[in-house]
Amino acid sequence: MTPTSDVDRVAAPPPTADSRTRILDAAVECLVEEGFSAATTLRIQARAGISRGRLLHWFPSREALLLAAAEYLADQRIRETVERIDTHLSADVPGPARVAQVVEFMWLTFHEPHFWAAMEIWTAARTNDRIAAALLPAERRLGGVIRAGVDRMWGPELAGHPRYPQLREMLVTSMRGAALTYSFDHRDPRRDPHLAAWTDVARVLLEI
Repeated sequence: MTPTSDVDRVAAPPPTADSRTRILDAAVECLVEEGFSAATTLRIQARAGISRGRLLHWFPSREALLLAAAEYLADQRIRETVERIDTHLSADVPGPARVAQVVEFMWLTFHEPHFWAAMEIWTAARTNDRIAAALLPAERRLGGVIRAGVDRMWGPELAGHPRYPQLREMLVTSMRGAALTYSFDHRDPRRDPHLAAWTDVARVLLEI
């Protein structure tokens, strides 16, 4: 029997939070660039540049990894949206101009890579009960945070209008549906005719 050397006795470094983040970043990139079916653990492992054992330490199955990626993705979407609101939306823009500004800002959030990664997970959930069951509570939590973020975009005065909740839900669901057509028809979202229609509806409902 070959004697154990001092090198062999040195324990491998424990998995770190940094390696988990690298795995999740790689999973999101795979979802965006290649889709759900191609986002295998082997592809994610290779993109993350980590060992098989380290990946399995954090995520014992592909489903566990992709569901964690969905939550990670949701947190990223929330954080980045809030940062953009603070950077690009000026609170002192008055009525009609603010409506047009916020409608366009909301619409463009549905054309980011993170939106498409989320859609890959949603589509997989349609035929995978385990993914659907795990995804539902995370999406409910995210829904509340998204509504709060949208309220922040509009500002307290407009969000305080009695018809505002109706407007918010209509815009979010309508924009999500319209954005899906961009998966096969690539065009400039800033020229989408829906923008004018959504802006008009917002002005009517908010009486601006």
